[in-house]
Parts: sequence; structure tokens; C-alpha cells
Amino acid sequence: MLKDADPEFLLAAIRTVHSGSSVIAASATRELFAHFTEAAKPTPPQFAALTDREREMFALAARGLSNAEIAGREFLSEATVKTHISRILTKLSLRDRVQLVVFAFEHGLN
Repeated sequence: MLKDADPEFLLAAIRTVHSGSSVIAASATRELFAHFTEAAKPTPPQFAALTDREREMFALAARGLSNAEIAGREFLSEATVKTHISRILTKLSLRDRVQLVVFAFEHGLN
């Protein structure tokens, strides 16, 4: 929360937090994303090794979609999505999906 938040936003935020969710002011989010965009590292050559389909899967996974969500959205089986994600992680030398998301943010690929 920012100290200059409107009273209505403050009340809504209190209700949201009370219900178990979290709140980040839109302006703070924009600043955070701007920071990551400005500080983006150059895209490593391994990323170029991904196929077009793997890049699509990468983008969806980087947005936080689960295998089931990606499968439903792309009309694929979950096993196919898992295979794509596994190949992506291998090609980029990443351990898991969390590292995939960090990789995307660090390189401005989100």
C-alpha cells in the first residue's frame, strides 16, 4: 500500500487482505515491472534454440499457468505440455518452473 492511497482503495485493500488475499497498488506494480524491464539481461543464445511451440509454452508457463491450464487453452494433453516444459527446462538449463519465471523476468521475456 502506498501512503497516498485513496480511502476507498484502503478499505477495499483491508477487506481483500482480511479475506486472505494480498494487495499491491497498481502504480507499485508498474514501477516493479519497469525496474525488471530496464534491468533485463540480454537474451541468452539457448533461448534461440527453443522451437516456436516451445516459446509459446514458455510464455504461458512464465505467466504462471499450470500444465492443466496450458493444456486446456492450447487443446493439448497435459502429458504433451509436460513434455514441452521438460524440454524447455533442459534447453535453458533451468531446474524448475520457478526458475523459468525468474528467467523470463530477468531477460524481459514476459
